[in-house]
Amino acid sequence: MSIRQEKFARLIQKELAEVFMENRSAMFHNAFITISSVTVSPDLGYAKVYLSFLNEKNKEELLHNIEAHKVPIRRELAARIRKQVRVIPDLQFFIDDSLDYVFKMEQLFAEINKKDKES
Repeated sequence: MSIRQEKFARLIQKELAEVFMENRSAMFHNAFITISSVTVSPDLGYAKVYLSFLNEKNKEELLHNIEAHKVPIRRELAARIRKQVRVIPDLQFFIDDSLDYVFKMEQLFAEINKKDKES
């Protein structure tokens, strides 16, 4: 990824985080949403946004809800970055489950350590 893409991705990540925080109760049922990363296409017209949801049981439903609000989210993003960029990227949202994987691995290691101490 070029430096230009990285800067653009960081800008989108920062501004989208604020959009999610400000609209948390109105659009996302008070879910705690973290933007773990953003990757941008070389022409800056497309952005993949990876989201992680803390303490959410139905992540697919929440992702579907975010997809349903994609137009207002993009409009809010455009209002924030309009003067800094030429193109407002098309957003696509994905679930980043790496944190869940980390928690699961920590639990497994804790169980292994517990069994080792018992024997």
